Amino acid sequence: VQLQASGGGLVQAGDSLRLSCAASGGIFSRYTMGWFRQTPGKEREFVAAIDWNGAVTYYADSVKGRFAISRDNAKNTVYLQMNSLKPEDTAVYYCAARTTALIATPPSSYAYWGQGTQVTVSS
Repeated sequence: VQLQASGGGLVQAGDSLRLSCAASGGIFSRYTMGWFRQTPGKEREFVAAIDWNGAVTYYADSVKGRFAISRDNAKNTVYLQMNSLKPEDTAVYYCAARTTALIATPPSSYAYWGQGTQVTVSS
């Protein structure tokens, strides 16, 4: 499966952004989807994940209550709505897919990755 992330940009603290990740080349509804982020010199970190039909979601503590992951299987797309953005949310955001049903947080659990989209939050 190929993943294409989009929607990043430069915003001010407190603003909102919605990231999208379009999938192609596979049966999207079979994949558990995740969002991760990475800053220079740091390891890629888990942000949020959603199961195949959207019934189960899971978030990193740092974004809980501010970010929301969702998916539209008819459009082969997963979203990350980011509200109340903070400067520490600045990172390259990646979407990822795994073929097993359970949500997982380690990046190594995901077999497919998008190219990343930059989110910069100014103070």
